[in-house]
Amino acid sequence: MTDLRPRPAVVVTGIGAVSGYGLGVAALWRGLAGGRTSIREVTRFDVEPHRTRVAAEVPGDVAPVRRFRGASLADRFGLAAADEALAHAGLADGFGDRRVGVYFGCSTGGTFETELFYDGWTGARGRRTSLRLLLSQQTSAPGDAVARAVGASGPTRTICSACASATLALGDALDDLRRGEVDVALAGGADALCQLTFAGFNSLRAVDPSPCRPFRADREGMSIGEGAAMLVLERQADAVARGARPLARLLGAGASCDAHHMTAPDPSGLGVARAIHAALADAGLEPAQIDFVNAHGTGTPLNDAAEWAALAEVFGERAGRIPVTSTKGAVGHLLGSAGAIEAVATVLCLIEHAVHPTPGGGAVDPQGPVDLVRDLPRPVAAEAIALSTNFAFGGSNAAVVLTGGG
Repeated sequence: MTDLRPRPAVVVTGIGAVSGYGLGVAALWRGLAGGRTSIREVTRFDVEPHRTRVAAEVPGDVAPVRRFRGASLADRFGLAAADEALAHAGLADGFGDRRVGVYFGCSTGGTFETELFYDGWTGARGRRTSLRLLLSQQTSAPGDAVARAVGASGPTRTICSACASATLALGDALDDLRRGEVDVALAGGADALCQLTFAGFNSLRAVDPSPCRPFRADREGMSIGEGAAMLVLERQADAVARGARPLARLLGAGASCDAHHMTAPDPSGLGVARAIHAALADAGLEPAQIDFVNAHGTGTPLNDAAEWAALAEVFGERAGRIPVTSTKGAVGHLLGSAGAIEAVATVLCLIEHAVHPTPGGGAVDPQGPVDLVRDLPRPVAAEAIALSTNFAFGGSNAAVVLTGGG
């Protein structure tokens, strides 16, 4: 039987972030608005053998403290982002009798620590190793760490669908809030740099030797990043009743899978377009109502071209006039947590009434002539509506629609 009850509005009441700019959303916005990239030479492990030596590495002097034995870097990033988001939402002291769920996107878990264990076990590091390095190896570990830390009483769910993971997690959180499954949802993701992914993308020749430059004509590939982001989501009526100030509204989410290829996107962009159409339908909006796009924008020739095809299918002749930005040009590609930090960046754009620029020089690709925001933030109206997209290996596509908190 169809449920004809009106769906409750869902709002963002807190955000937190860890990125190549450092700890916190303030550092993130300063970097984004300043148009400078946080992608630089990696120091955590030896990158000499690889095509590229750069990534958006969280500065070592501001790494979050270890909260429990065996906590991986990804765990610590996720916990720091959650702490900031809960403090921002006014929930740092607890949730009372409200049911809390955790919805997470992740790709690597504690793989970096597993590599340290292996090096020690084989003698490569010249010292003994510890089994504690394996405690947070699993992909679900960062989300589980957040759930334990906050005392989540509802579902704890980690989605591992490559680069679409965190955006899919946001969609799950939205669904559960609307259904009344939870009262508060912590939705986000965390990932840390590791040699496995760094070497893997290098072997695919999918990385740029220099910081990535999405949608530029002479782009050569992506840049990996690390960090975490968290959004606290609540039903609007509940948030207002407890005196919280909504930062943004999560209007809708959509997903699709085109299963075109294990690593290459469908050049037609139709799978991505289906996810966007689904998100717009979920939000009850038409394409003409979107004011700007935070694109997946990896900087690889194939991905950017496929995304332009999707935007052209959804927006028609207007596709080249909608302001487009790519957060990956600033903080790199956070893999499973990419959609989380890009959603936080989108919320910041809505709060500041400005779309952040995409760092890097060079002309926009004439074969994908997006209206790329460059150099300086571009003002948008207070009531702007934003689309944020992510798509992944295997043809997994996801999109969310956000607007200001009003």
